[in-house]
Amino acid sequence: MTEAANSSAVNSSTQWRTSACILCECNCGIEIQLDGRRLARIRGDKNHPASAGYTCEKALRLDHYQNGRHRLTSPLRRRADGTYEEIDWDTALTEIAERLTAVKELHGGERIFFYGGGGQGNHLGGLHTRALQSTLGSRYFSNALAQEKTGEMWVDGKLYGAHTKGDFEESEVVVFLGKNPWQSHSFPRARPTLREIAKDPARTMIVLDPRRSETAELADIHLQVRPGTDAWCLAAMLAVLVEEKLLDRAFIDEHTVGTEDVVGAIGEVPVADYAARCGVDEELIRAAARRIGTAASVTTYEDLGTQQAPHSTLVSYLNKLLWILTGNFGRPGTMYLHSAFAPLTGPSAGGKGKGGRGSRTPVTGAKIIAGLVPCNSIAEEILTEHPDRLRAMWIESANPAHSLADSKSFVEALDALDLVVVVDVAFTETARHADYVLPAASQFEKWEATFFNSEFPRNSFQLRPPVLDPLPGTLPEPEIYARLLRLLSAADEALKTRLTSAAHTSRGAFGQAFFDAVGAEPGLLGIAPYLLYETLGQALPDGQRAAAPVWGLAQLCAMTYPEGVRRAGFADGDELFDAILATPAGVTFTVDEWDDVWSYVRRDDGRFTVGIPELTDWLRSLSEPEAAGPESGDFPLVLSAGERRSFTANTIYRDPTWRRRDAEGALRMSPDDASPLGLATGSLARVVTERGSARVVVEVTDTMRSGHISLPNGLGVDHPEHGVVGVAPNELTSLHHRDPVAGTPWHKHVPARVEAV
Repeated sequence: MTEAANSSAVNSSTQWRTSACILCECNCGIEIQLDGRRLARIRGDKNHPASAGYTCEKALRLDHYQNGRHRLTSPLRRRADGTYEEIDWDTALTEIAERLTAVKELHGGERIFFYGGGGQGNHLGGLHTRALQSTLGSRYFSNALAQEKTGEMWVDGKLYGAHTKGDFEESEVVVFLGKNPWQSHSFPRARPTLREIAKDPARTMIVLDPRRSETAELADIHLQVRPGTDAWCLAAMLAVLVEEKLLDRAFIDEHTVGTEDVVGAIGEVPVADYAARCGVDEELIRAAARRIGTAASVTTYEDLGTQQAPHSTLVSYLNKLLWILTGNFGRPGTMYLHSAFAPLTGPSAGGKGKGGRGSRTPVTGAKIIAGLVPCNSIAEEILTEHPDRLRAMWIESANPAHSLADSKSFVEALDALDLVVVVDVAFTETARHADYVLPAASQFEKWEATFFNSEFPRNSFQLRPPVLDPLPGTLPEPEIYARLLRLLSAADEALKTRLTSAAHTSRGAFGQAFFDAVGAEPGLLGIAPYLLYETLGQALPDGQRAAAPVWGLAQLCAMTYPEGVRRAGFADGDELFDAILATPAGVTFTVDEWDDVWSYVRRDDGRFTVGIPELTDWLRSLSEPEAAGPESGDFPLVLSAGERRSFTANTIYRDPTWRRRDAEGALRMSPDDASPLGLATGSLARVVTERGSARVVVEVTDTMRSGHISLPNGLGVDHPEHGVVGVAPNELTSLHHRDPVAGTPWHKHVPARVEAV
């Protein structure tokens, strides 16, 4: 039997195979029926512990990812003339090992930069990326979170040291900031939950968004702010809470420190002036604040609409003050901290630990948050004569030449490196600038998992078995890394032999031998995923070798959350690991009570550190006239570059035929902006920014506020049959518009103009 342990030897069209959606961080459980290698039918998996049978329509078209013509089936090597030739795996990995070693010996391992390590559905391979980093002595790393979430991570780290989420299903008032969960989901059963809130007269949905999104259509209160003015709107709401004495003083006194200075700064906010600045009626702002201040329970969710716009880190802080100052934490229907099966990043600033390995980048001195280099700084760390510039780049399951701001600059940076290696299923826009491209098995052809585990009080994890064998010529990432790490002599062969022997003896004998080895040589933790794959993996049955690193994560999980794991029914990490292997639909790995939520606060005093002086100063600076955004003159409009729509997804969907509507990704604009240009729905136009221009089809809609235009995410990728369809948004974005703390780009606030064609 092959490694497709989830399936029978025959691809029966009637058998349902367990897996998960890979298009957003919810990773809803799905079941798949095959027709040969085609994903013929897909439905929600009722046995999944979080999604319980729910999935949106986008998951039903996953065959466009699995069997599109974009798939690679051989390693590729770049010729001197820029074309590519197919080579065998041994040649590719031997040459890559030699060239990585040469860069390390000449410039140091810290000059080798790593990017990616997994997308929305594949984090298991990223564990092995860390082993390669450790072997090479690489220091700097990043991924898409560094252009989305690091501002919020920094604030979380300062406040309480961990990640928060909301109990939206039970909350009386739900606030969405720059978030359209009707399309972007991000919590289990998003659409049913939104419908339930909307139809319940005792509950209230508040949406802060310049666009009248699908979620805003359902909302009781829509704060349709002028683009880029979220901070003024939130500051005004907080000022109403202070002015009308709607703060939870008992909660503040018992659970926070350093609150009075920021409350004083909020009290200075002129509500009427800030309402005018953000373009929202003052009485609507007051109504929203009063509803929050008088509710029995409140949750909030901020997302990219605010996190990729001006003042994004300040907005994260103000958002969290809404629920902290009103005491909406640690009860059903409020915000919570939670367990995690495995950490997605390093510690955030301000928690128990530093913000990552090295607090600043070597060339530009950009702040490293949670171990992640700001994405807008990567090209600047390469395109320089600085002696400490980056010299090589390893990119796995990511397409930064398309997804990062100012694609032209990033491509120029790739071409300036001594070595670029890409691991991916497709010949992406990034792969076209690599020296070597290594074809990975798809996410349905190998053991896979994600670490987006953020639910409470029951948190779950799913290890997905393969649905299909790897496409001939491809390899799962764990095997790619294992072959390369062998060439680099990453681990002592005698140690591997001892551990393998122990693994074949018993699980207990292996655990003792492994922890003894790590205790004697702590540096082995850096290559633990590789060691486990090479040793314990050989003793696992039914082709489960790639799951071996999950044993290590299960041990750490049981050590970190012993009571929660025991309440979930597991005495130790071994029992948890065995349950994970035996339950392809996923397992609940921790069960908590609401009283346990305070144990996740990473502060010695168990309180929230609310006073953050640099953010309080930033809040006060909003009163200055020049604090408004850069749009003016030649660029009077604000472009949101990357709107989630019904038929957009991340760019693993490279085949444009999956989109049933809006095939070319129209530029949405308001009637007030379209009419003076003589534009109507279906007209051709050109959108122009400081970095580029693009020809677009126009959709005129009253869902857009005057002065605000948008293009969808996920378009502008090349396809072997259909070419490039739609606009690649980052042909229009800039490296220079970024958050001053986190360096996150202003993808949702690009100064622009529109010209009739």
